[in-house]
Amino acid sequence: MKYEDIAKNKEVLEYYNRACTILDTLGYTDHSTAHTTLVAKRAADILEAFGYSQKEIELVKIAGFMHDIGNALNRHHHAEYGALLANEILKETDLSVEDRVRVVSAIANHDESDGVAADPVSAALIIADKTDVRRTRVRQKDPMQFDIHDRVNHAVTDTRLRCGKEEKRITLYLTIDESICTMYEYFDIFLERMTMCSHAARVLDSTFSLKVNGQRVL
Repeated sequence: MKYEDIAKNKEVLEYYNRACTILDTLGYTDHSTAHTTLVAKRAADILEAFGYSQKEIELVKIAGFMHDIGNALNRHHHAEYGALLANEILKETDLSVEDRVRVVSAIANHDESDGVAADPVSAALIIADKTDVRRTRVRQKDPMQFDIHDRVNHAVTDTRLRCGKEEKRITLYLTIDESICTMYEYFDIFLERMTMCSHAARVLDSTFSLKVNGQRVL
């Protein structure tokens, strides 16, 4: 079972088509395959940077791509719904029971409301997901209609995640246009997510830092 197989799986892609319709109606930022592809790659890069096995890298790529399919059922508890959907899909593959459980457990625990990082796969997924802050995630085209989530993402003009194996540190670098979004607004939305990243980094025997406009704020 390879990541490439999941990335082109018709059932997975149809769930994302439906999820996009629902989230667009609700006014949410992008949670399409553009987001999940980025998360899959970023999560893989994190584990690769810290020297984890190719097997774990492959598992986190699968989890990263599938992690938001639960939005097709309902935004609330989408992590748990997504894990159940992913489990049914992955049962039809040659993935071992142990590896399938690791993937669906990571998916079920990626949301900051009640999720937790318990192993490297779930930790890398959480960090990759929560650090995807960028202008292109805003789906609303009219700035006058932006809510706080839209403003915060639209204000980010540059983003980069760096993993330093020697210093055991994961750092998210953001450039924010503070005329669009204040730092207070950013932390009002993202503090819980950044805290979750900090906990996840510890599972990787590392620390998590946030630098905004050249200044370390976390």
